[in-house]
Amino acid sequence: MNLCHDPKKACEVTLQPVDLIGVDAAIIFSDILVIPDEMGMDLEFIESFGPRFINPIRTESDLEKLLGGEDAASKLTYVYETIKLVKQELADDKALIGFTGAPWTLATYMIEGEGTKTYNISKKMMYSNPALLHKILAKVTEVVKFYMQKQIEAGIDVVQIFDSWAAAIEPGMYDEFSWKYMVEIAEYLKEKYPHIPIIMFPKGIPAFLDKVYGNFDVFGVDWSTPMALAKEKLGSRYVLQGNMEPCRLYSQEATTKCVEVIQNTMQGKRHIFNLGHGILPDVPVENAKHFINECHRVSKNI
Repeated sequence: MNLCHDPKKACEVTLQPVDLIGVDAAIIFSDILVIPDEMGMDLEFIESFGPRFINPIRTESDLEKLLGGEDAASKLTYVYETIKLVKQELADDKALIGFTGAPWTLATYMIEGEGTKTYNISKKMMYSNPALLHKILAKVTEVVKFYMQKQIEAGIDVVQIFDSWAAAIEPGMYDEFSWKYMVEIAEYLKEKYPHIPIIMFPKGIPAFLDKVYGNFDVFGVDWSTPMALAKEKLGSRYVLQGNMEPCRLYSQEATTKCVEVIQNTMQGKRHIFNLGHGILPDVPVENAKHFINECHRVSKNI
């Protein structure tokens, strides 16, 4: 959190992947949990454990104590300052990607109080008190709208909305409790900034591909979704991004094989090479460079 709050150091970290491994775009260094933190929740990071809120939301009165909308988004000045610094340093041919967690992903942390494998508190609320969960999601959505608006005004070129815990929701309930809020954010931003590309990344929902809708530009394909299926269902409507299993980066041979398979699957159709979720911290830098080089190599064959 100290790093997130220091624009000069966050700028340096943002630029490192561009300088060290040659990616085509930078993604702003921050954390998705700065949003609930600035809404008024007390966030702490515990070594060997991860993030924890000491005051999770369990009741409507808990929710009412939190800041909402532009009031909360206005407190994230350190993110906007980081963006401005990065734009001063970033080459003109490199895009700067801003991001946010999706309302559902943020809400799970806010309700559970920490990371979870079962989401039992959040899902108990989903089935036993859905009205409260919708109030939480609506409040978070309003903050995210202003947060992304202010990121765009600070200089980002692309918006990405991550729903890392999308797979925690059964397919029949996903639209109601997650996707529609993501679409609402995208619609809000597209109305104000139609030139800004928007990337949607819901992790682990291949069963939902038939029901994807909304005014956005790029659909992030996680590593558990067959690329051919994503191309069949969504390739005519959206640019596709990602899909490589991040653990393939431990092997240069496995990386090359996957890059070539994805390229052959897409056959020159609209696709942005990327991982199918986050890079792991112990991946050798040389292997990350190899991935970028291989993406550039096969892209030249189009």
